[in-house]
Amino acid sequence: MRRELGYGVRALRRRPALLLAAWSVPEIVPTAGYGVAVAHATDAFLAGRSEAGLAWLAGLVAAAGLGAVGAGQVYRRLGELVEPVRDDLVRLVIGGALRRGVAGERTDGAVSRLNRQVEIVRDTYAGLILVVRTFVITVVGVLTGLLSLAPVIALLVVPPFLLGFAASLAILGLASRRVQASLAADEDLTTSAGTTFAGVRDLTAAGAEDFAAELVGEPIEAHAAAERALAKVAALRTLCFAVGGWLPLLILLAAGPWLLGRGVSTGTLLGGLTYVLLGLQPALNTVMAALGDSGLRYVVTLGRILDSGPPHEQATPTAVPRNHQARLHKVSFAYGVHAEPVLHDLDLVVAEGDHLAVVGPSGVGKSTLANLICGLLAPTGGRVLLGRVPPELLSTDLLARTRVLIPQEAYVFSGTVADNVSYLAPDATAQEIDRAIEAVGAAALVSRIGGTRAQVRPAHLSAGERQLIALARAFLSPAPLAVLDEATCHLDPEAERRAEEAFAARPGSLIVVAHRVSSALRARRILVLDGDDVCVGRHTTLLRSSPLYRDLVGHWQPPEHADRGQIQPAS
Repeated sequence: MRRELGYGVRALRRRPALLLAAWSVPEIVPTAGYGVAVAHATDAFLAGRSEAGLAWLAGLVAAAGLGAVGAGQVYRRLGELVEPVRDDLVRLVIGGALRRGVAGERTDGAVSRLNRQVEIVRDTYAGLILVVRTFVITVVGVLTGLLSLAPVIALLVVPPFLLGFAASLAILGLASRRVQASLAADEDLTTSAGTTFAGVRDLTAAGAEDFAAELVGEPIEAHAAAERALAKVAALRTLCFAVGGWLPLLILLAAGPWLLGRGVSTGTLLGGLTYVLLGLQPALNTVMAALGDSGLRYVVTLGRILDSGPPHEQATPTAVPRNHQARLHKVSFAYGVHAEPVLHDLDLVVAEGDHLAVVGPSGVGKSTLANLICGLLAPTGGRVLLGRVPPELLSTDLLARTRVLIPQEAYVFSGTVADNVSYLAPDATAQEIDRAIEAVGAAALVSRIGGTRAQVRPAHLSAGERQLIALARAFLSPAPLAVLDEATCHLDPEAERRAEEAFAARPGSLIVVAHRVSSALRARRILVLDGDDVCVGRHTTLLRSSPLYRDLVGHWQPPEHADRGQIQPAS
């Protein structure tokens, strides 16, 4: 329960929360004033001063109008608090389902969590914010009004009210556990009943009715016991409301003669009763109902979502990489529990400033290796370190500043050329953007589009043109480790050479999943993947020691037509 409550508190964005609190202040005015207005209006009417009594009531109406303005602004600000929570939960559910699917684990309930449970958390979270806010406003307003009206009444009313509220909070943990027990009992009963009903013919034929009754009877009794336990919690909640809501009223009525004897006017006593009946009682009833209903739904549902999230989302990413060296120690990876490993016990070090080409037949694990190094996949065995730190311990910002990955299918979004190129370096100057475009050989493309301020239409670009824009984006990135996963496969050999040489000259390290033998020849070292057989070395060394590499080089021939790989505008 603490985890779920802590999540809700941390999700309160500072600025929207402050604005919501600021717009709540006008609502305190009518809350604090209605008891005072009723007291003075009553005394004025009893004294025959009708005009004064009407003036107090008119002032109360004006204060209510001011409170309505504040309430309207509060609802406008509520979305700024709630919608980011929904977005975070959606990412959590999807990330958890994807990671469990990749690991071959069951992803039952992911669709329900995404479509229904996330909406339950969002709605209950919004409702709890409003209810708690209203409760705080009411208590502050009533306390202010009582102190200005007659402090002695506040001393009689406030302590039992707070006692009842504190008692209702104390039983929330018990209520949460019993709701979870009720849900578990309901699931057990459903499973047992479904199993029994599915085999009813066989049970009847075998004369096993007594066994079936016993099989279903136990979960029925367990479910009934769980419901009785919930009923006891409801009784405790009623007792808490009696203490906090009705006891202050009884105390005030019992102390009425004593208060009148000490100079408290009839209007003041009526004002105190008004604060209790129209302020404290409804506020306590509402907050107890909300915490006991929406609050428990929020805790239980959010708990299921957090339990289903990816493990690395639960960790607090506080580590800082010491450098941009990539190290793999005994790394294995399989796409499923029963699947054959794509990589097995791989040891690899990519030092700072290194230029490594990765080659091998299709499906051998080259892209998997790139995703492991970049932290997009978690190894099923061994360790991956970026700057001596596991990628999952790096925050999103630090990870983005440490490595950049360009996949084979380059992504370009609608926006200007400058927006696309500077996406990973939002503070880049126009001159830096131009230099990145020129370095990777995209200047002619950008000129044809209309310059860096021109709008990019992804559907109007060919695959090679999209790759050029993505390469410029990665080149401008502050990340010192660049990983090109066949990121130039749609470029002609000359364009590929220019782009790779630009990245090789860029400060940092470069890993290229090679598409042509020329990429391997430009690298300082070459990694040959061949199932369990892994070789690392220079071109000449591998020609002697690796039969697979010799075979790959023999099949990597220049294209028959020089213009086959050239980029052309998409039709």
